[in-house]
Amino acid sequence: MKTWFYDRVGPAAEVLTQADWPLPEPAAGELRVRIEWSGVNPSDVKSRGGLRPIAFPRVVPHSDGSGVIDAVGEGVDRARIGQRVWLWNAAWGRPFGTAAEYCCLPQVQAVPLPDAASGEAGACMGIPGLTAMHAVLMDGGVAGRRVLVAGGAGAVGHYAVQMASRLGAAQVISTVSNAQKAKLALDAGADHVIDYKTEPVAERVRELTQGQGIDRVIELDVAVNGKLDLELLRPGGELVAYGSSPKPLDLPFGVLLAKNLQLKFFMVYHLAAADRARATATLQRMLARGELQHNIADRLPLARIVQAHEAVEGGALVGNLVLKVAAD
Repeated sequence: MKTWFYDRVGPAAEVLTQADWPLPEPAAGELRVRIEWSGVNPSDVKSRGGLRPIAFPRVVPHSDGSGVIDAVGEGVDRARIGQRVWLWNAAWGRPFGTAAEYCCLPQVQAVPLPDAASGEAGACMGIPGLTAMHAVLMDGGVAGRRVLVAGGAGAVGHYAVQMASRLGAAQVISTVSNAQKAKLALDAGADHVIDYKTEPVAERVRELTQGQGIDRVIELDVAVNGKLDLELLRPGGELVAYGSSPKPLDLPFGVLLAKNLQLKFFMVYHLAAADRARATATLQRMLARGELQHNIADRLPLARIVQAHEAVEGGALVGNLVLKVAAD
């Protein structure tokens, strides 16, 4: 099978290598998926670039993907053969991700993909979809609450805006950086957007909430935006952060204390089983009903994996990037 891998970290053009490997066989409790789409996420790019030491002699990157089950190991229901699925954590703590024609992984990590959802959409569910859903559902959810989603046109933020709106938020506000992104966030269900490059965010939030403030901020870069977020939150509000720049986190303790604010952090790779099951079940219902928009910024063939990594690393994409693996 055609496979892309790296055996050392560094620039994509220098370390990503294509090879033909033997077809893998699923072990007990595993299944094999013929990969159709492979999702490329910032965390995949950062791992390949050296954010953390390489843990295996060779790594096939990409934790997200979608495809069709074509073989199962001992203990797995054979009725799953032929099932369309989306994958999570394929390359997290494992050396074999979705940048290959086939992938074997534990059966729980292959979730049935509803007929209403495309394969490209399925390849966006593992990290962007589940991150957004958990950020919205965690600790009582957002029903009846005022929510601000930072970066409502981004890979996670675009889903979070939709999910917060559909799951009962009283008001959804999103920050964006230009008119194109504003339209994406509004079309996704945001009640209001604020261009943080041209508008005073704190002042606009006070106006839009009649001075009450935000109940929950869903934040993609807490190191950059954290101090502003604390200003936007009402007393007792919560900052839910799923990402941050590498710069040190510096938040004023006095403000946190005086406003009785709550800071909540999570990594989607490490979700507790109950949290993942809840987020997955809710996501599945929305996918089955065709309720979600999927902002696919680009679709490339797997052979252009280097360019894909460079594009994600460059940060200019608005949405998700997926790679076509299997031929139609």
